[in-house]
Amino acid sequence: MRKKVIEIYQSGKGYKAISKTLGLPRTTVRAIIYKWRKHGTVENLPRSVRPTKITPRAQRQLIQEVTKDPTTTSKELQASLASVKVSVHDSTIRKRLGKNGLHGRVPRRKPLLSKKNIKARLSFARKYLDDPQDFWENTLWTDETTIELFGRSVSHYVWRKSNTAFQKKNIIPTVKYGGGSVMVWGCFAASGPGRLAMINGTMNSAVYQKILKENVRPSVCDLKLKRTWVLQPDNDPKNTSKNEDFGVA
Repeated sequence: MRKKVIEIYQSGKGYKAISKTLGLPRTTVRAIIYKWRKHGTVENLPRSVRPTKITPRAQRQLIQEVTKDPTTTSKELQASLASVKVSVHDSTIRKRLGKNGLHGRVPRRKPLLSKKNIKARLSFARKYLDDPQDFWENTLWTDETTIELFGRSVSHYVWRKSNTAFQKKNIIPTVKYGGGSVMVWGCFAASGPGRLAMINGTMNSAVYQKILKENVRPSVCDLKLKRTWVLQPDNDPKNTSKNEDFGVA
């Protein structure tokens, strides 16, 4: 049948005429002629590589699973395919995902400042741009952070496409508390850094107020601050709780 298609095509007839004469779909006629023009034959060509063991259905399943949860490991995907009777090596799964644009990447950490916070901070800087030096000499800046004590964090990977590094599902969220880490609170002013405070347990409003009372009260603080100093914490709710005893302006 393929040779008849080529014979009629060489006689000068088009796809539509060949399809009508032989009762074949035009797409089939076009594919046969394309193969003949490209390879010079209509015989079945030998495979260039070993046939794939991952069926189109299994491939769709892989893509759906890693799209839903990018942190899924290749071993977990291997077990998932085994449940539908597809047995392949985990390296085969990684290669197949790579051909579909999904590569294993180390996830980025969540940006410390969102676009909303960046805009607010820029507005704050512009508001106080022309304030005198005395104002800044009497301002105290505070913040707290978590420091890891033992080694580096466990490595994580996500399956993602290019230019999707900062999508919510592809980033590591900010971790405030966890095993093997400690939270430290600190402050600084124009006259220099203040005291460091180690935080035991959960940081809340009561703990925050206690830290202020013990470390930054003007009467005991190492920094040169007046009684009516200005406290500048971040926008965490526990940091903005009212406490009239500290002389916070």
